[in-house]
Amino acid sequence: MAEKELEEVYHEKSDKYERMVAREDWENNIPATILGIRDLHGLDVIDTGAGTGRLACMFAPIARTMRAYDVAEEMLKVTRQKLAASGLSNWETAVADHRALPAADASADVILSGWSIVYTVVWEPENWRAELRKALVEMQRVLRPGGTLIILETNGTGYAAPTPPQDLLEYFQYLEADGFTYSWIRTDYKFESMEEGKDLTTFFFGDGIVEKFSSTDPAILPECTGIWWKQF
Repeated sequence: MAEKELEEVYHEKSDKYERMVAREDWENNIPATILGIRDLHGLDVIDTGAGTGRLACMFAPIARTMRAYDVAEEMLKVTRQKLAASGLSNWETAVADHRALPAADASADVILSGWSIVYTVVWEPENWRAELRKALVEMQRVLRPGGTLIILETNGTGYAAPTPPQDLLEYFQYLEADGFTYSWIRTDYKFESMEEGKDLTTFFFGDGIVEKFSSTDPAILPECTGIWWKQF
């Protein structure tokens, strides 16, 4: 999807985006994997690039505090609605970029970043290494000694085995060269019907995604997600 179209999704189509990601990872591999990397119970956690709050809402019930940051206010509106509906009071949200977090030095135990740091790469093609480094340095500033940064990125939507986008390979290699540990999991989408699946995926992935559904009843779209983590 072109940059302009992505910006329209994040700034104007947050409700539809939320409906789509609510169907993702129907087997709940994400929470089990993250908790296997770091137990978040009682910790101060930041979700940067939070979007509609998928990770923030997943872990706010067990965290001591949860701060959700995103550059798109429209996405954060959905995050706030969901967190408010949960009845929790240990959270806050703010519009912020990865490279300038509104958080004090050494104020977080864990930073989660799902499907978002990638945009410092794809939206800054000429300077992506410098911009990525700014983001990583900023997150390290906010983490306490021994803190953990966990990054999730696409490893192929529509594929049953890791098939990373070619234009992201250097980014992924950069993370591993920087000392991040890598693993991957399946995060398949499951829709109530093929009609729903088409409606909730083509606006984001394009019409070609329909051919990649592995079944129609239920409508399953396979997906692989890469996870990189590092302790500071």
